Amino acid sequence: MGAALRRIQLGSALSAFGLGFTVPYLYVYVAQVRDLGAGTAGVVLAVFAMAALAVLPFTGRAIDRRGPLPVLVVASVVASLGAVALGFSSQVTASVLSAAVLGAGTAVMQPALATMLVRCSDTTTRTRAFAMQFFLQNLGLGIGGLVGGLIVDTSRASSFTLLFLIEAVMFLVLGAIAATVRMPRTPAVVVKEATADGSAPRGGLRVLLSHRAMVQLCVLGFVVFFACYGQFESGLAAYGTEAAGIQPSTLGIALAANTAVIVVAQFVVLRLVERRKRSRVIASVGLIWAFAWIVAGYAGLGHGSQTMATAAMISTYALFGLGESMLSPTVAPLVADLAPESMVGQYNSAFALCKQLALAVGPAVGGPMGASLHGPYIVTFVLFSLGITVLALRLGRRLTPVQDQPSLAAVPSRVVAVSLPENASAEGPAPVAAVH
Repeated sequence: MGAALRRIQLGSALSAFGLGFTVPYLYVYVAQVRDLGAGTAGVVLAVFAMAALAVLPFTGRAIDRRGPLPVLVVASVVASLGAVALGFSSQVTASVLSAAVLGAGTAVMQPALATMLVRCSDTTTRTRAFAMQFFLQNLGLGIGGLVGGLIVDTSRASSFTLLFLIEAVMFLVLGAIAATVRMPRTPAVVVKEATADGSAPRGGLRVLLSHRAMVQLCVLGFVVFFACYGQFESGLAAYGTEAAGIQPSTLGIALAANTAVIVVAQFVVLRLVERRKRSRVIASVGLIWAFAWIVAGYAGLGHGSQTMATAAMISTYALFGLGESMLSPTVAPLVADLAPESMVGQYNSAFALCKQLALAVGPAVGGPMGASLHGPYIVTFVLFSLGITVLALRLGRRLTPVQDQPSLAAVPSRVVAVSLPENASAEGPAPVAAVH
């Protein structure tokens, strides 16, 4: 990695470390420590997620117009202010507003960081750059959660305030590190889309929606996050405690197993997937997750011993981790490789919005099903996982050989815009992409 990329990865890891301090304890902090009740805690968590849906539609255009660096710096400052405010909030209104500010700031960081990774990498190094980011972020979240667990004391609100202050400092550190990054100048891609009447070319959302490969990738991303991440702390947790009868403390062990598999397997898996088609790698993740849901089905519906049920639930989370380690070097780089140079930020933001929608809808659907409809819950998510496989294979038909398998690229390029919205090729000359 170059110096710029190393600094971006360091800042990303430290911000994840800060998030790890508070995210696992946010519900307990609002409901019990501040004594605002479970209802208020639920509202705070919902607002934290919904704030992302409010800001992400505008984030991409800001990144493409102003650049990812200033957007990231502003987002880190906003997130830091939200964390500090939440750490001192003892009233309902203050907690909700602080959660909204914190959620908005952290949401904007994701596409800004992704765009910076794109600008500081090329086709041949992008896969490893995103895999490294995923590895470091999970490591940061895990260590942050462990250290935060040693600090928290539900009898002392000040211990939680300390967590939020540490989180705020980590966001500021991210902004400070990002401010020192010298972003490379990348040649622009010129796409002329003059219409017959000489009107201005179409851009923004209309161009993105006309890009069928990107639309299919967004649908695939929604299903991926709905069927996995959206179930971790809601439906799957409810199913494990209600159907499988495992102790809540075991869920912590299961999540630790998930993180451990990601940390241990990430670079082993990377070597295996680097020279394979991305669409087939994603398709295999669907099969792995379908098997994981079958294992979870055995845990709750197999009428085995409690020890076997517990082992099966932990194995389920571990299998999800294996799939996650295969997705990190494939999906995010593919978003970047599909994007025209002038719309990298908008493509990253659109995909982040689909992810956030899935994380909002997933718990709402999976939570009640996991708690009461045990059989239908497992069947539903086995089918969703198989749907990932089908969608990935269909997406592969719309990708160019280099987009599907970057190792085929003979010459490294910072611009990968060979798959453009279908109307672009019909309405004007082919894009001009500078390769270096």
